Amino acid sequence: MSEEEKRIIKKYPNRRLYDTEESKYITLEDIKQLVTDNKEFIVKDVKSEEDLTRSILLQIIIEQEDDGEPLFTTQALAHIIRFYGDSVQSVAGDYLQKSINLFVNQQKQLQDQLQSAVNTNPISAMAELTEQNLDMWKKMQESFFENAVKPPFSADKTKEK
Repeated sequence: MSEEEKRIIKKYPNRRLYDTEESKYITLEDIKQLVTDNKEFIVKDVKSEEDLTRSILLQIIIEQEDDGEPLFTTQALAHIIRFYGDSVQSVAGDYLQKSINLFVNQQKQLQDQLQSAVNTNPISAMAELTEQNLDMWKKMQESFFENAVKPPFSADKTKEK
């Protein structure tokens, strides 16, 4: 979806958020609902037009982490911080993104299979799903480790320049 097709949320200097589609001020809770409803949007600074979507989403995550059972452990957050500025930063980001995508796909498959479980044997359906997930996880890990051990530039390419 192009940026023009996304719902635009404007952020004003007073930290208020304005939904241009609904023509009203909204809260972080409203943005969280947009995310939950899979609505595409972009948050822009009203003066500079800078894209603030990531920082708003991070704000929502911080609130969620403080309000209840945290998703991230202290150890996981420390590992993520260590990735910044490291040579594996982009690989780690790709790995995290693929892991989350895999998890989302697994959840969707599980929901689909649970809905069809009325007509099938649930034990064999779960065993099949587990086997598929294990195969996908192994492939993703293999890809991650292959990319993590490759040097960013080969010695031959730098000599050619």
